[in-house]
Amino acid sequence: MSIRKHELESNKLQKRLRRNVGKAIADYRMIEEGDRIMVCLSGGKDSYAMLDILMNLQKNAPIHFDLIAVNLDQKQPGFPEQVLPGYLDELGIEYHILEKDTYSIVKSKIPEGKTYCSLCSRLRRGTLYGFAEQIGATKVALGHHRDDIVETLFLNMFYQGRLKAMPPKLLSDDKRNILIRPLAYCKEADLAALAELKRFPIIPCNLCGSQAGLQRNAVKDMLAAWERQFPGRIDAIFGAIKNVSPSQLADTQLFDFASLGETETEAEIEVEGIAEVESYIHAINV
Repeated sequence: MSIRKHELESNKLQKRLRRNVGKAIADYRMIEEGDRIMVCLSGGKDSYAMLDILMNLQKNAPIHFDLIAVNLDQKQPGFPEQVLPGYLDELGIEYHILEKDTYSIVKSKIPEGKTYCSLCSRLRRGTLYGFAEQIGATKVALGHHRDDIVETLFLNMFYQGRLKAMPPKLLSDDKRNILIRPLAYCKEADLAALAELKRFPIIPCNLCGSQAGLQRNAVKDMLAAWERQFPGRIDAIFGAIKNVSPSQLADTQLFDFASLGETETEAEIEVEGIAEVESYIHAINV
């Protein structure tokens, strides 16, 4: 590829990612005037890309918001402690490196050979969410992308029997943090291409040695096979997540199937009839 063509492709990639992030932010009102956004950095390609794109958008945004980069050093063996501070110093952004030995906790709780990721994630989230409150962050930005969201949909279907994924914006379980996923509309392949273009100092996520055989990898392989056979399949699935018809599913909490087909009068008559029967039964018992 010629240098000129390479530059054109690089510009198209970065514009596409900025456009996708900007649209996600607008669609879900992720960022508002005066927000302090805590950007969670893991050292992986996605979180680097998220920070890079948000910093770029910040320069031209019609509103003012602050970005604070935060990494949690979980004390995995071999974690290169100097990489992120060096990179963030060059960017000139406010940042914090938290140190908490969750690795030892996970090792003591999870049997050998089992996957650490679930407990590790919970411990990491608890620490980061608590720190967000300490620094007055109004939003917590996570680096999950479109493919992560689709994979989570199938993981929950296959292994939990639940129809749910990762929302682009969420109030945390403790109701104390608003989580945003600015990369919700971005393809993983585009983020990988940006990481190569920008030469982000990637820190591998397999330092704990527990990545082999993950259920997520199996779902990822399944979706990749579908995408090769039917290009655009993942886009279609993500579109379905945004276009839900409760009446075409089977959740009685989302749609009132019991009253389907009744007129308002019929429903009222039935309720009155039930009340009369209950009164009659009560009178007999007395």
